[in-house]
Amino acid sequence: MSNFVALLGTKGGPAINPGSNMPTSNLLNLDGQKIVVDCGLGVARGLTNQGMHLKELSLIFITHLHSDHYLELGPLLHTAWTAGLKTNVDVYGPAGLDIYWQGFLASMKSDIDLRIEDEGRPDIRELVRFHIIDQPDVVTLGDLHVTALRTLHPPLIDTFALSFKSTTNHVVFGGDTAFLPELAEFAKGADLLIHEAMLEDAIIPLVKRVGNGDDRLLKHLYASHTSASDAAKIAALAEVKMLALNHLIPTDDPNFTIEHWHEAVKPNWAGQFFLGADGLRIELS
Repeated sequence: MSNFVALLGTKGGPAINPGSNMPTSNLLNLDGQKIVVDCGLGVARGLTNQGMHLKELSLIFITHLHSDHYLELGPLLHTAWTAGLKTNVDVYGPAGLDIYWQGFLASMKSDIDLRIEDEGRPDIRELVRFHIIDQPDVVTLGDLHVTALRTLHPPLIDTFALSFKSTTNHVVFGGDTAFLPELAEFAKGADLLIHEAMLEDAIIPLVKRVGNGDDRLLKHLYASHTSASDAAKIAALAEVKMLALNHLIPTDDPNFTIEHWHEAVKPNWAGQFFLGADGLRIELS
């Protein structure tokens, strides 16, 4: 099978509405290894829609602890277990992710114990291993080298861009971040940069539609996220071969179309461009 990235969920934020995309999750297929990056709501269905058997799950990376990036981590692991998972799964992410996992296990204890006794399954609590991302060098697995860059996504501190580099391809997930020039050097020469993006003209209408009556949501969006135009600047500075935008804000406003996103990117990026859509598969040459 060829190397590819599948964007499984491409909206920014945890809420889903009629007509909106699903929150963030991705599948990187690199040299025969299936790597899940972020586990927002819908990740299990997204993986199976790509033809992946969940019992093949072995490697997961979580960029940060906002719910739209890890809400379905526990359910994904449990569903994979019920689908026949018998081998270890390594999960890399910020400190605190193991606390979420222990809470999930506690909430499902009756079901887990019953299925071990009644169905003869291995103990899921012994299959999943957590590794904290806190250094630039995350892990080397054969020819695959994974590195991290801390991004600008307040109020959180442990938020990361992730680089996956093998002998065949180099893919960078920018994670959630405000405009961050250091990301251009981190992604230098990559085959594909996947970068979050806001459509600036759509932000005020979004806040009016879903905000909580004050300016905190608006301040958060401007302080913690990147415009599509600035994401294109990063891609150009990085001299990547392809740019894909994901974690799109918004995805469900009928007043803003695909053309608006292309117009926002065009002044700063002339290379191959993909606007995120749930299930979009990007082939890596």
